Amino acid sequence: MTSASAPDHYGLGDSPEHPPSGLFVVRGNAAPATSLEPHQAPVASRLPDGENAWRTRQLTDAGINASAINTLLEQGLLTRVRYACYVRSTYWNSLTPREQSKTRIFLHAHGAVSGERTHSAYSHTSAARIHDLPLWKADEFIHLTRITKNSTLERASDVKMHCRPLVDSQCTVVDGLFVTDVLRTTVDCALTMSYKQALILMDHALRTGISRERLAKEAAALDKHRGIRIFRAALDFARAESESAGESLTRDLIEVCHIPAPQLQFPLVTRRGQYRADFAWPEYKVILEFDGQGKYFDYRPTSDVLLNERLRENELIELGCTVLRITWNDLFNEHLFKTRLTTALRKGGMRP
Repeated sequence: MTSASAPDHYGLGDSPEHPPSGLFVVRGNAAPATSLEPHQAPVASRLPDGENAWRTRQLTDAGINASAINTLLEQGLLTRVRYACYVRSTYWNSLTPREQSKTRIFLHAHGAVSGERTHSAYSHTSAARIHDLPLWKADEFIHLTRITKNSTLERASDVKMHCRPLVDSQCTVVDGLFVTDVLRTTVDCALTMSYKQALILMDHALRTGISRERLAKEAAALDKHRGIRIFRAALDFARAESESAGESLTRDLIEVCHIPAPQLQFPLVTRRGQYRADFAWPEYKVILEFDGQGKYFDYRPTSDVLLNERLRENELIELGCTVLRITWNDLFNEHLFKTRLTTALRKGGMRP
């Protein structure tokens, strides 16, 4: 395996050559300055212009000692992201939780990995975040896999070290970081996650072109490994047609409720054109749609999306379909979910 040391160019106080989707920018794209009270200005004005993140040493070099750092923290001008690592609060607060999680990894990379020059790679949920894989209720630890465990990286409370064989063919470089590839990341996560968390990643892996046979081969090689039972169960139930984490969890809930399996991404033709239903029981004329937040906010204004959804729903009703819509909250009320869906199915002719 080649050296997995991370390059210095993405470090704090320097602009990364390959920022993660524009999320981690520390020089040349600093957040707007905050209006300061007179008593705040002397300390805050010493923060280097055009930068968003610093290590303690960098702040000290700028004339900001430990007492001044504490003052900036108390005033809400700095946020301590991890030990001895600080970010301008206006910048940090502008990031989504997903972006913050990814940024923590890049902050760690400069402060730890680049200094050690060790044979290690970001793995598990850290690699999943770098690859933008779908995660649900995932831990916030920074995960590193290396051949041996004799590393000072283990001393940080927010770092988890893993010791497993690791070869170059299982790794890649993303935004300047050495990380496990998507296949290895999916396997590592599935071995350490709950069934539902693993299912989301398995569905995604199949959806992006990793074959079921390839994943089964990985499972065979890990026959007695801890977590293999969940790995296999998630793989057995995985379907490439589940297009989001919410759809994966919905499909699992349908199974838990002992409701007949639906057809996924079922094609329908209405007077406004073709349409794919997330879940359909065509013999009972029932359609179930999962409405995740991203569906409403990623690309188009909410009002436009809601209008189109309503028009399409009206057309499906004209075809004699019963249309149910659920959100994230509905996935955690099993009784109500089962009651709504079974009522609709029985109305369509399903026998109790």
